[in-house]
Amino acid sequence: MPHAMRMQIMRQFTEKNSMLVREFDRYIVEHPGFADQLPDNGLVVMQIEGDEEFNSWARKAAEKAVEKGQQIVYVKITELKPVRSRIEKLSLEMVA
Repeated sequence: MPHAMRMQIMRQFTEKNSMLVREFDRYIVEHPGFADQLPDNGLVVMQIEGDEEFNSWARKAAEKAVEKGQQIVYVKITELKPVRSRIEKLSLEMVA
């Protein structure tokens, strides 16, 4: 695989991971009891059911980043709603 293509895939996976981490943070805020299951200082690795290419990339990245004695925790997302705006109302002002 050409270097430029590998870099593009890495960039896409990094962006996807960032989005999943933000969504997981929101989930934790809405379901604080879930956080009690996470070990202190655990390395959380996002996984998506059915996306083995991303999952493999995330696991390999975690193996490189994990510190001695740190536990890796896989969070497998089995269902994700479509992204949509949370805006209820807005207005538009045209400026010359």
